[in-house]
Amino acid sequence: MYDFAVIGGGAAGVFGAVSFAEMAPGSKVAVFERSGKLLTKVKISGGGRCNVTHACWDPSELVKHYPRGSRELLGAFHRFQPRDMIAWLAERNVALFTQPDGRMFPVSDDSQTIIDCFVDQARKLNVELYTYRGVEQITHSDGSFLLTLSDGSTAIAKKILIATGGGSASGGIQLAKSLGHTITPIAPSLFTFNVSDPRIEGLAGISSQDAIVYVSKKRIQRGPLLITHRGLSGPAVLRLSAWEARELQSMNYQFTLVINWTACDPSVIEDTLEKVRNTSARKSPMNTPVANISSRLWERLVASADISAETTWSQMKRSQIQALLGQLTAGEFQVSGKNTNKDEFVTCGGVNLREVDFKTFESRICKGLYFAGEVLDIDGITGGFNFQAAWTGARLAASAASQNTVS
Repeated sequence: MYDFAVIGGGAAGVFGAVSFAEMAPGSKVAVFERSGKLLTKVKISGGGRCNVTHACWDPSELVKHYPRGSRELLGAFHRFQPRDMIAWLAERNVALFTQPDGRMFPVSDDSQTIIDCFVDQARKLNVELYTYRGVEQITHSDGSFLLTLSDGSTAIAKKILIATGGGSASGGIQLAKSLGHTITPIAPSLFTFNVSDPRIEGLAGISSQDAIVYVSKKRIQRGPLLITHRGLSGPAVLRLSAWEARELQSMNYQFTLVINWTACDPSVIEDTLEKVRNTSARKSPMNTPVANISSRLWERLVASADISAETTWSQMKRSQIQALLGQLTAGEFQVSGKNTNKDEFVTCGGVNLREVDFKTFESRICKGLYFAGEVLDIDGITGGFNFQAAWTGARLAASAASQNTVS
């Protein structure tokens, strides 16, 4: 008989179990993880450095980074936000540092530091951590839950936290459904774009530090843009993939991406080109006059505007200037598929948010059942926001569930 059983040994699950054990000393707590490892997303996050959270202290600003779940998280962030997670880690001798873009990492620059902290706390608090032991079925009756485990054994819990993560293969999605919950359809989020185009072929590693990208002008994203071996990535693309997750899925990831490589108003770039034409009349246009554009990319864009290397600025026709302006500020690229961002897989969709009380993260349908992390229809853009939603949900769920627990 467990006071609190957690299904899923990821970020939200382990933190939720540790938090419950802290708040209810002497309670019996267990984590059941189907795979052979705990905290796998923590391990690979941030290229193995673990982007723990983001340096944003105002809940009303923080929620703006969540395409889904922003309204539900507003009150939750007033109760547990990045400052609180930073303080919790600091009390356990784990210090973080902030990068210029606001992302926060352990000073060690190693995700293992976060894993070791969580696992050490779990062991100190006698939290039972099980791997290769998933939960196949849950039956709820008489105020407790009967868990049927993948090894054939069973366990009983007074309260449970489902924190299995998202994705259509998530066991937690099916368990939530079996307990009466509605599931919002799953869609990938935070992914890169497959693009095969002569303008960027062979330019992997080249980036624009400030670009504008969009599929629809209603949802424009701005930020660094990176050319990869398979197409396009970088914060601008990842943010767009998150905000447009459902729309891009409905297009089967076949769509036209518009890129402004300069992030400037087209009229400003047009003035720049005209000025160069007047002041560098005899020079070849193969040297970029636009800051933020690499010389190799510039050469490709010039060629795509049907301008040869032998042409001088003074020889360029008005139509060529306009074609070059279009390549720079409104280039169209055909996207033909997606790829996971590094090894990180994020989804939108999951347990319908109307069926959860976000003061406690408890189910409105099944008393004693709690949710945290991506099993909910909540997801953030890249930058530590998904982890913060996991920490907040897990902490508040544990706090609510631990009330009136008898030691």
